[in-house]
Amino acid sequence: MSRPAHPSVLGHEPLPTPDDYREFWDEALGDARRHPLDLRLAPVDTGLTAVDVFDISFCGYDGRRVRGWLRLPHHRTEPLPGIVHANGYGAGRLSPIDDLTWPAAGFAQLIVDTHGQGGGSTGHLLEGILDPRTSYYRGVFVDAARAVDALRALDDVDATRIAAIGNSQGGGIALGVGALVPDLVAVLAQAPFLTDAPDGVRLAAQGPWLELREYLIEHPDRADAVARTLAYVDGVTSARHATAPGWITDGLADDICPPETARAAADAYAAPVVFREWPAAGHEAGGTQDRQGALAVLRERFGSTGSAA
Repeated sequence: MSRPAHPSVLGHEPLPTPDDYREFWDEALGDARRHPLDLRLAPVDTGLTAVDVFDISFCGYDGRRVRGWLRLPHHRTEPLPGIVHANGYGAGRLSPIDDLTWPAAGFAQLIVDTHGQGGGSTGHLLEGILDPRTSYYRGVFVDAARAVDALRALDDVDATRIAAIGNSQGGGIALGVGALVPDLVAVLAQAPFLTDAPDGVRLAAQGPWLELREYLIEHPDRADAVARTLAYVDGVTSARHATAPGWITDGLADDICPPETARAAADAYAAPVVFREWPAAGHEAGGTQDRQGALAVLRERFGSTGSAA
């Protein structure tokens, strides 16, 4: 699908990996892990009988409380494979009874409440954008990596079988977790945002990349600083540091996260990856078929779910 391109403000190639990428993230994760995890669980009365839901919280970036929903199949007999799941831009963790596919499949699901989001909130991409150390997504990635720690601390979860998944912004976060946590079994990213920022800013027709484009049009002198900050969280950089098998999808008519951006992440992915493009699909990519594909990938990677029949 052809689309009008806007004048380039970040160049035409994916951002280079910062020389201190590993040191940067080792420091950020080390700082967070100096705080006790302080894991807390409270059951939520949802009216569901086949899925147990808990309001979960733990200490994340800079010791702040990170909240989420933990969903478990009600009938379970041994530790379950688990997924850390992040949602799209502005969504937060949504309702405790949303998105029940994963616990219904026999997995433990921790859906992370992305810091400060929910109710369609915007503007987060620009928070701290001029300095990698103050970047909004530095904290978000650390929170998601700590969510893996939280899942692994639960008796109901098999710590050796953890995956990271997400759509849109959540897909970019999943790629980031895959770069920061070396022993995941899979990373699944549907139409990932935060990926290939130069093409995202240049080609997107709607969505959060436009926030950044407008900012750079107003402040062209800040483009180098913005590029340096984004290089630490860009999905292409994350893909270059992948160790777990990946599954990346996009829609060829996506004008929020243009397919060129997902393609760049798939091309850069350092571990085995399956890349699927959906003709005529927009930001939903494969929709239900994507979900079925993701379920098949997770079943293969996890093996037996461990849940009772």
